[in-house]
Amino acid sequence: MPEGHVIHRIARDQTKQFAGQKLTVLSPQGRFADGAKALSGRRLDVVEAYGKHLFYRFTGGKRLHVHLGLYGKFRSHPAPPPEPVGQVRLRAIGREQAFDLNGPNACHLVTKQEEEVILARLGPDPLRDDADPDLAWQRISRSRAAIGALLMNQEVIAGVGNIYRSEVLFLLGVHPETPGRELGGEQFDRLWEKLTELMEIGLRYNRIIIADPATVGKPRGRMSRSERLLVYKQDRCTTCQTKVKSWQLAARTIYACPKCQKR
Repeated sequence: MPEGHVIHRIARDQTKQFAGQKLTVLSPQGRFADGAKALSGRRLDVVEAYGKHLFYRFTGGKRLHVHLGLYGKFRSHPAPPPEPVGQVRLRAIGREQAFDLNGPNACHLVTKQEEEVILARLGPDPLRDDADPDLAWQRISRSRAAIGALLMNQEVIAGVGNIYRSEVLFLLGVHPETPGRELGGEQFDRLWEKLTELMEIGLRYNRIIIADPATVGKPRGRMSRSERLLVYKQDRCTTCQTKVKSWQLAARTIYACPKCQKR
């Protein structure tokens, strides 16, 4: 599932490419036919990201909610676009660009009130200017759940996925099984600051980059995947060369160094 920086990148790029235009909206697959009909011919005002959710706001108060889930994917095309490939739930065509959406977990029209209900379930998003980290701290500081599980809970912090949770805990030297309530306030502040920093780098480069360019000896844009990450799917710790351990936590595989992240 795409992590939050990918969703924010999509929102930014699609706003730049399509905002201010009246779009032709279709549903080649047919599952979004009524919604497409309601949107087609309307001007798109903005695409906004919150965590792993996308909200498209059209003139006349129409709102589209998209959540990619595990299998959702966007494909971009010059306009006019080619014949649809696969099960295209949504196709939007602007003056010069078009995009297809295949396999999303959610693609449906919502009212303002329904959008507010979705947002109310989400924790603060480190990539948003309106994020309030105190809301996340209130939940984490009172929880017996492992911090590695809490970071995957979108009601605690929105947009964090499996790679970011493994890497940020490694950078902070925190064992993933540490109960949230055992984290100190300063530790949480560093956690939030580091998540924000790493996700902003991810947004800028459109990929997760954890390693320091000075350590790798390459600029971020030239690092290979194995060079970009420090612990996730690594055989050995990049700091001490201890064998990295992995196990299931919150239904996903977590990675940690048993020496650098002692429980």
